[in-house]
Amino acid sequence: MTDAAPPRHKRSGLFAPIGLFLIALGAWSVWWFVLADQVGQRLDARIEALRAAGWEVAWSGRSTTGWPFRVQVEAENVRITAPSGHALAAPDLAAEANAWNPDKWVLVAGDGLVLTRAGKGDVAVGGRIIRASVSGLTQTWPNIAVELADATFTAHRDAEVFPISRAERIEAYLRPHLAPAGSPGVENSVDVLFRLIDAEGRPGGPVEGMARNGRLTLQIEAVVEDADRLQGADAAGVFSAWTRAGGRFTTVRGEVSAGDSRATLSSDALSARPDGRLEGTLSLKAQRPMAAIAGLAGSRDGAVDRAGAAGASAASTVEGGEDVDIAVVFRDGRTFLGPFALAPAPKLF
Repeated sequence: MTDAAPPRHKRSGLFAPIGLFLIALGAWSVWWFVLADQVGQRLDARIEALRAAGWEVAWSGRSTTGWPFRVQVEAENVRITAPSGHALAAPDLAAEANAWNPDKWVLVAGDGLVLTRAGKGDVAVGGRIIRASVSGLTQTWPNIAVELADATFTAHRDAEVFPISRAERIEAYLRPHLAPAGSPGVENSVDVLFRLIDAEGRPGGPVEGMARNGRLTLQIEAVVEDADRLQGADAAGVFSAWTRAGGRFTTVRGEVSAGDSRATLSSDALSARPDGRLEGTLSLKAQRPMAAIAGLAGSRDGAVDRAGAAGASAASTVEGGEDVDIAVVFRDGRTFLGPFALAPAPKLF
């Protein structure tokens, strides 16, 4: 009696998974190319809208890559110029999103940036990390984050020097205002947060003077009311229209440290004059403020009123004590500490 031959397995079963994989890969590839085309079309439409509003947008080359799991748009020699004359340029700029979640984009400037300040010249911006992310594009206000690590700032020849020379980190965030549902004005307000960590001032400048050759760290957050007015950029910038419409920063809170001096700051509301200078009162609970004020008095920067800073320093010495409550007032385009004018008020545009 002979043994029965073992059953032969059909090889057709091996091809079914391969076939399904190829079908899925083909469908996904079609989706990726459709998505890449839509990204390109929307980018072109946005650029044309900016140009129609008076912006200048230029680049020397653009490509879309990243198949199969990412969509990455790369552009070379990018330059974006606002109607105000402010501009941002990058030798290489890349924007990337996951193909399965194109609602979140990350932009990276791997070779640094050049910032042009209208009337002040160019500043080269370098850093280990220079990137931004944008998400929630279907919301009224998207979530935006900007991050620079080990940042350096170098003014070009004949350009006005930049306030700081370097910083360990610079961060800025924007998101829709978080408030209880039904609160008035919520849909037209955004929360903003800015962090400047371990910044070094330029030689002889006010930051170096305040920090007494130490470092400046600042964190400030606020609610921007009537943020829907931040549009229609003209020669003065988007803040110009917002200011004319009565826009305000409210619930301003923050902390600052400069050398051995520390302070917490707050303000119920700050606004801006027609020329862009801030107006309002900023309350500070300061620790050892005299060192920072005296450093301002010794600053060689022409923007600082050395006589005013010296007077404020002397007044602080007379008051004595390590802890003191201070009111910094922005009015008439100047920054006042009591009766002493220290410097021009911060300028939004």
